[in-house]
Amino acid sequence: MRTHASPTFVLIPGAGGSAFYWHRLVEELAGRGREAVAVELPGADDSAGLAEYADAVVAAIGGRTGIVLVAQSMGGFTAPLVCERVPVDLLVLLNAMVPAPGETPGEWWENTGQPQARAAYAASEGRPADGEFDALVEFFHDVAPEVTAAVLARREPDQSGTPFEKPWPLERWPDVPTRFLQGRDDRFFPLEFQRRVVAERLGIPVDEMPGGHLVALSRPRELADRLETYLL
Repeated sequence: MRTHASPTFVLIPGAGGSAFYWHRLVEELAGRGREAVAVELPGADDSAGLAEYADAVVAAIGGRTGIVLVAQSMGGFTAPLVCERVPVDLLVLLNAMVPAPGETPGEWWENTGQPQARAAYAASEGRPADGEFDALVEFFHDVAPEVTAAVLARREPDQSGTPFEKPWPLERWPDVPTRFLQGRDDRFFPLEFQRRVVAERLGIPVDEMPGGHLVALSRPRELADRLETYLL
C-alpha cells in the first residue's frame, strides 16, 4: 500500500459522463476532510472520444498532486490514459471495464463475454435471462428511491457512440498501483465475471463490497470507507 499525506480523489464517471453520479461520495469524502473532484465528461458530444475524455480529466486535475484516480464502469477505458499524462499515486477501478490493448470499447462486450454473464446472473436471480436492459432493474435496484428520483430528474443526455469506435491506444497497463473494487450485487457486471476478466487482463485480485453497479449512489459511506483503507 502507498501512503498519501494529502490525497485528492479524482472521480471519473461511466457512460453518460455525468459528474453528478458522484455527488453523494463527494459529500461523504468532504465530511472527512478529503478533497474530491468529480469530473464531467463530454459524454453526449459526438466529436469526443477517449482522448477528449482524458483531456477533461487532466484539466480537472490541474496542478493537484497526490492523485487517487477512481474510475467507474466505462471510466476504466479513460483512467489509464490519464495515468500516462499526469502523476497518479493510485488508480482504483470501481465496477469498471478493463480494456485490452487495441480493443475498442464497442468490442469489449463480446470479447469479455459480458452479455452471457449478465444473462446468467439474471437467471440465477429469477429474472428473464433475455430481458431488455432496464436501468431501474439493473442499475438502481439498490439505490434509495429519493436518490433515484433526483438522478433521473436530471434527464442527462444519452452517451455518444463515438468513444466505442476507436481502439484503446495503450500497449500495456500503466505502471501505477492499481486496485479493483467491485460491488458484489452488480447485475450488469457480475462479480464472478469481473473476477475472471480482471485476473486475465490485470492479474490482480478483485476486492468486493456490498452494492450494485452504482455504489457511489447506493452506499457512499461504505465506498468512502473502502477508499480510505487504500490510503494506508
